Amino acid sequence: MAGKIPRNFIDDLLARTDIVELIDSKVGLKKAGKDYQACCPFHNEKSPSFTVSQDKQFYHCFGCGANGNAISFVMEYDKLEFVDAIEELASLMNLDVPREQGTSSGPERTAEQKRSDYDLMLHAARFYQHQLKHHSNSATVIDYVKGRGLTGETVKKFMIGYAPSEWEGLCQQLGRNKEQKEQLVELKLASEKTPGRQFDFFRDRLMFPIRDKRGRVIAFGGRVMQADQGPKYLNSPETRIFHKGFELYGLYEAKQAHKKLDHVLIVEGYMDVVALSEQGIEYAVAALGTATTAEHMHTLFRTTDKVICCYDGDRAGRDAAWRALENALPYLSDGKALQFVFLPDGEDPDSLVQQEGKEAFEVRLAQADDFTKVLFNKLSLEIDLTTDAGKAKLLSAVLPLVEKIPSEFYQENLLEHLGRLIGRTKEQLNNRLKTPKQQHSIERKFKITPMRRAIGLLVQHPQLASTVPYLPDLAQMNIAGIALLIRLQHDALQKAPLTTAQLLESFREAPEYEALIKLATWQHEINEDRLEDEFKNTFKFIEDQCLNYRLETLLIKDKTQGLNSDERLECHLLTQALKGTNN
Repeated sequence: MAGKIPRNFIDDLLARTDIVELIDSKVGLKKAGKDYQACCPFHNEKSPSFTVSQDKQFYHCFGCGANGNAISFVMEYDKLEFVDAIEELASLMNLDVPREQGTSSGPERTAEQKRSDYDLMLHAARFYQHQLKHHSNSATVIDYVKGRGLTGETVKKFMIGYAPSEWEGLCQQLGRNKEQKEQLVELKLASEKTPGRQFDFFRDRLMFPIRDKRGRVIAFGGRVMQADQGPKYLNSPETRIFHKGFELYGLYEAKQAHKKLDHVLIVEGYMDVVALSEQGIEYAVAALGTATTAEHMHTLFRTTDKVICCYDGDRAGRDAAWRALENALPYLSDGKALQFVFLPDGEDPDSLVQQEGKEAFEVRLAQADDFTKVLFNKLSLEIDLTTDAGKAKLLSAVLPLVEKIPSEFYQENLLEHLGRLIGRTKEQLNNRLKTPKQQHSIERKFKITPMRRAIGLLVQHPQLASTVPYLPDLAQMNIAGIALLIRLQHDALQKAPLTTAQLLESFREAPEYEALIKLATWQHEINEDRLEDEFKNTFKFIEDQCLNYRLETLLIKDKTQGLNSDERLECHLLTQALKGTNN
């Protein structure tokens, strides 16, 4: 894996990006006083409650609570992970994303080299598309495609193509020099058993390009059209741009088809996704020759609130469902739903939707089982609940699963169900949880204390850092929030001029991030001409609080252990300073 992206590059990227221009290009903003407004892109509303601040380089929705900087917006709007969002913003500025040394297994590729990889994959996809129409086998291939119930529109939408039967069709077209030939091998479009002699990795197969969240072709799945042609599916091996445990076939197309995905259906194969889309069910995705991973579930629950898993009803299908369920539990926060549909023996989504049509198939989805039913059905089949030993075994199997779930509602629901099966109350079972439920409870009302007031004003107006003395020793005081306040002041002074967006970004992975986000959107209602005085007065109050704490500490030590000469002098100076403040 490549090293981390340097913090100074992220700060510079945010400084170069105008969040108003960025969001306006995707949503359309209107001036409203000193800020900009629009209807929120993250929830449905009729009147605008989504505000973008040019000064803070920060957005906030007063309706749904969505907020953040330019990186956060790209992550949420385009459904990208953090690194992908950085690369997306950097590409808009024609910047290479640097990496810190130390964890990289080889030289870091430049932006131009990365673009070259994606360009090559796109050229390969177009080559396969061309072959579908113009190869000598095209009539046979097109008959096969039509026989599977696919129209030209669906074939075009998914960029479906044909890998020619010749051994070197793609290599001859795209591998015209040494560098291109090496790149074909590195991206697993070609194989090289003898040095200098490459041949196509995919031959005589229907080709399904796999696209990432940004729509770039990163890999392929190839399907045979006759039973005796080898394995039914041949998937691209992992490469520097393709990691199958993180990608889902059809997710990009599903997001293109819907402004908001209310739910996503997980199926097993490429043909299932394509056949469902052909029938108007444009929200299906498939794992890429692997079980549904935790990373897949994380991606899906960032994309939608409801995931429906569709599997065969046989043993293999139920085992796959169990793996998906276990991997999904850590992402089942309040408002998220996980359901399962098991198909009749011998059927798959492709065959079933063609037999019964969209409406009947969606009736099946509407009758999907909740994950709690699947969980207890699976465990009850394996455990004899008529014995105390069986009940104890069920208890030990279910509790670790409950502990993985962040939603208190789901936790209570599972514990109630478990209690009915083993004859225990919910309260008794709660006491057995290793993770206290309080960790998942609804947060208390956010009261604005003097410390939070100072931190909130500094986060929203980093220029205030220079209006009060920088006193790093205060960070050592055992007073809640003081270390954070001093760190924020230090960052604001060191990197001035700094925006709210830049100041917050350095805390993205820190435990204080959520609290800082709340303070960044806090409506302080202080006139601009009074901001500096308000901050100074609040800071002075906190400084006196720290000095009082230090004086009390010294006085207690004087009574119990005695003070040395330096401490006695400090005690005297603190007494005088605080006396002057009180006067």
